[in-house]
Amino acid sequence: MRGRARIVLAALAVAALTAVAIIGATAATTGTAKAAEHHSNACRLDNGIKHVIYLQFDNTHLFRDRQQFASDLEQMPHLMNFLSGNGTLSDNEHTILISHTAGGILSSLTGLYPDRMGQAVSNSYGYFRPNGSVGFSSSFKYWTDLVDGGNPANTPPTPSADPNYNMVNGDSGTPKNTPAPWVPWARAGCDVGNVSTANAVLENNNSIIFKTGSTTEFATDPTGDMTKVFGEGSPEWNDGKASQLAPFGTAARAKALTDYVGIAIHCGAGGGICNKSTHARPDVLPDEPGGFTGFQALFGAKYVNPAINHGAAAVNDTSGAPITDPFGQPGFPGFDGVPAKVSLGYVAQMQEAGVPVTFGYISDAHDNHTNAFPAPPDPTGTFPRASGPGEADYVQTLHEYDAAFATFFNRLAHDGINKSNTLFVVTADENDHFAGGDSSDGTWSHTYCNVTAGDTCPANQIGEVNANLAALLPAGEPTFLVHSDSAPTVYVNGNPDRNDAALRKLERDAAAVQVNDPYVSSSKSPLTLYLADKVGEKTLHMVTADPQRTPTFTLFANPDFFLTTSNTRCGPAGATPPSPVVPVCIDYHFAWSHGDATDDIGRTWLGMAGPGIRRLGQTSKVWSDHTDIQPTMLALAGLKNDYGPDGRVLTEFAHDRALPRGLREHLQSLTQLGLVYKEINAPFGPLSFDVLAASTRGMASGSATDDATYTAISDRITSLTDQRNTLAAQMRDVLNNAAFGGPQASTSQIDSLMAQGNTLLMRANQLGAASSP
Repeated sequence: MRGRARIVLAALAVAALTAVAIIGATAATTGTAKAAEHHSNACRLDNGIKHVIYLQFDNTHLFRDRQQFASDLEQMPHLMNFLSGNGTLSDNEHTILISHTAGGILSSLTGLYPDRMGQAVSNSYGYFRPNGSVGFSSSFKYWTDLVDGGNPANTPPTPSADPNYNMVNGDSGTPKNTPAPWVPWARAGCDVGNVSTANAVLENNNSIIFKTGSTTEFATDPTGDMTKVFGEGSPEWNDGKASQLAPFGTAARAKALTDYVGIAIHCGAGGGICNKSTHARPDVLPDEPGGFTGFQALFGAKYVNPAINHGAAAVNDTSGAPITDPFGQPGFPGFDGVPAKVSLGYVAQMQEAGVPVTFGYISDAHDNHTNAFPAPPDPTGTFPRASGPGEADYVQTLHEYDAAFATFFNRLAHDGINKSNTLFVVTADENDHFAGGDSSDGTWSHTYCNVTAGDTCPANQIGEVNANLAALLPAGEPTFLVHSDSAPTVYVNGNPDRNDAALRKLERDAAAVQVNDPYVSSSKSPLTLYLADKVGEKTLHMVTADPQRTPTFTLFANPDFFLTTSNTRCGPAGATPPSPVVPVCIDYHFAWSHGDATDDIGRTWLGMAGPGIRRLGQTSKVWSDHTDIQPTMLALAGLKNDYGPDGRVLTEFAHDRALPRGLREHLQSLTQLGLVYKEINAPFGPLSFDVLAASTRGMASGSATDDATYTAISDRITSLTDQRNTLAAQMRDVLNNAAFGGPQASTSQIDSLMAQGNTLLMRANQLGAASSP
């Protein structure tokens, strides 16, 4: 449940206000065999591609989490067999660091590493205010939203503590808005549909902002999505205001989110489906390279649904039921309410309505969410909660997902939308580490376990080991906050220099923490796997164009742990409510950790099928990461960005004839260059992990009187990173020019870059090996 919806406050509010009522909305009309002919004539793509369907799972696994239980994809054979039987299903795809839902999705959509698209820490992140204190912001905001808008309702108004864009890019030397991923498609005349797609849809329904400490005094929220997109005083703005003022737990409170958030169509050049609606609004991207004027978009199910479904207020899911919010109101069901049947129902309806490019998000299957309002009696206190491998509700959810895909593929085939004319791309934002014991039959113990008190946890215990990092450290440390995580980012008040003596002591103490992991042993072992301060974070692409949000340091912990700066609540097995407050306990509500720099979190999967894609089946042969997805899609479609992506075109997945001419001319050498490029530049590549090993040793070393080892290692990392960045930029230019047009490199130039890359890898390996215990 630490995925898309966990951090989005507006979505959480609706998800918590679930209701049993489902209205009998007008049934959506399913497509016909002629639907494939309805794509916009203005949308011209290469390789015979008429449709593009991109699906992004939240925390869904190809590998097994416990060998006795089938994996998520194994329990969705209609999807798994479609991808492996008709194209390529790679199990060697990787995420970025820090590995989380927002960062994973946004790197996939943009082809950019976090330092160039802004989300180095997600699903929320800390930032230093001008006075040195720490604020936090959600990563999930509409594309043009800011980090902090201040508070105009206060007297005097509170100014913004960080006015940079949430999606920030610094390629120009000045922080600007990151280029938007729908732009290449829209410029080519293609309407681009989005179903719960991170930051490509409105993420809040805010019209007003309340005075600090007040629930009655407010002012217009100039950064709220309803204000920016629809304008103050518009009917939509008034709807947002009414929802914000309505009582919690009511349909009225949810209504504006249901109507305007989570669903959008960015219309192509010429207007596309926006020409059929009087509710289209300007699609404003003020910093888009080359400009982006005259384009429009439809925001919200209230306007999208009638446009794609013959005027009907509701769209049906794949089971034929109208998609509604928890109160039965037609529209967006909340970010935590997008299972496969909902997202696929919307995607199919958009495609049938002539929206040829669609992006859809699918909620995770391994968290058991309550979906009734009021919540049913629960004397055990176990809902909502995580589910373990093989657990009945988890298995049932995956069965429903599989049924949704069976219906989806049959429906598309009936419409003439198939592998012959449609590029299918399916992936997961990240993998997870399952924090739990073992079970032979899928029965798991959903109880608290007080580790501090020495409780013996059941063998089939489930849940993250929650720990208060501050309580595990010696007294007298500087004041700090963390972005709570299995890989917490630490923000020390005052944003001290990295050589500050008190900070260095805190880092050494963090490296030395020993804890008992009840899933492993009764003996204590190190909590910290890796440490990276601002020097190492730069290597990992975690330093963005907004210096205020760079963490003081990042602690990559044992992934069984979830670290906070708050005490956990725990009690005897089965106690409800949990009591007393303790530093360390197992909380069964959450059991799937991500963020960490471990293979079971960072290695995930990517499936591609359709025109130009080789039929390789399931394979581990090609190392890739999320930034490679977007440039591969664009190259196959004959499009290009208005910026150079960090990813490479996955030439191994494509037929030679489907690749751009520039890639074909030096295919073998460019493919090899791409692999070396990833080894030196990818967050989960070998250079990054050699630097992590060195950084950890350096930060753990020294004393108050002698910090020479830390200084020496930091200097070597800085030098290595600077050289890496220069070389990686040269490699990136060569690869992008070959794929998307520009000066073509000679074979000797390509060979020279590879040789330099291999030398750099050797130096990094020597640094990392010297830093190993």
